[in-house]
Amino acid sequence: MTAPEALRTTCLDAVATAGLTPVGELFHRFAPTPRDGPTAPSGITGVVLLAESHLAVHTWPELEAATLDVYVCNLGADNSARAETLLAALIDAFRPTAVERHAVERGQLA
Repeated sequence: MTAPEALRTTCLDAVATAGLTPVGELFHRFAPTPRDGPTAPSGITGVVLLAESHLAVHTWPELEAATLDVYVCNLGADNSARAETLLAALIDAFRPTAVERHAVERGQLA
């Protein structure tokens, strides 16, 4: 939750496992605030741009929390199962004690 390169590797491995196509990435570790001291844990925001859309990860080590945003488009193919595989791989990698999940399904209008 505080090592950008480790998070990057975890995310790219999960993207590959899911069969999605990375086209760009950025992982940024935030500096500790002066209030918290120079050795305080600080989180990471990571984004993997996908040909199918994106993955965003935000970590808060001081709260032992993370959020995962997996968004895929289904133009030309249904990528829903790939999104589920990606999310499952990341949840498995983080090994959380609790998961709160919100899903928004977008699709054809009736």
